[in-house]
Amino acid sequence: MTILARNTDTIVIGLFLISMVLVIAAVFLDSKLLVYESVIFLILDAFFIWFFRDPERIPQGSEDDIISPADGKVIDIRGKTVCIFMNMHHVHVNRAPIAGKIIKMNYKKGGYLPAFFKDSDRNERNTIYFESKYGTVKIVQIAGTITRRIDTYFNVGDKVVRGERIGMIRFGSRVDITPPDEYILNVNKGDSVKAAISIIARRTSIKYNHNSSAGV
Repeated sequence: MTILARNTDTIVIGLFLISMVLVIAAVFLDSKLLVYESVIFLILDAFFIWFFRDPERIPQGSEDDIISPADGKVIDIRGKTVCIFMNMHHVHVNRAPIAGKIIKMNYKKGGYLPAFFKDSDRNERNTIYFESKYGTVKIVQIAGTITRRIDTYFNVGDKVVRGERIGMIRFGSRVDITPPDEYILNVNKGDSVKAAISIIARRTSIKYNHNSSAGV
């Protein structure tokens, strides 16, 4: 089943109501221009319904596997950090990569360079640290060129379930994820991934202490 992402229904309903008002006005005023305008708003509304879609997902793999927090393409791997670029056609709802507790969040204002640029490190971002029983997982939500809003559904101290919706970045954007030390990456640069479906990293058989490589 596909639903609308949280906090997007007002946009969809608003555009639909504008379209209906224009239709009514077109009838009373016998205006073809208003009819065309109502169609434009209806098409725009259909686009936002598609863009803000939020399909149900069943997390794949075992409970200790780290799943992708986003739909998109792996555009870079920096050490153990996997950079996932979300294009316009991808689902933009982000999901918890593992079960745990949010122990730290850091929101930073910034610019709006294309999210696939390395200089997008200067962009607006929200960094979230998840403390799991296997160590700390860090994800960074990065705003893109068009994006002007990062929605986060949780706060510091909240517990999350693996695969649970944790937020959304509107329009073109990027999510970076860094697993704990005792994990090995399961993806390569150029791979396409899906939130909650694709396995980003798996635990090794070697037991380390749970000091994270995510750098809290």
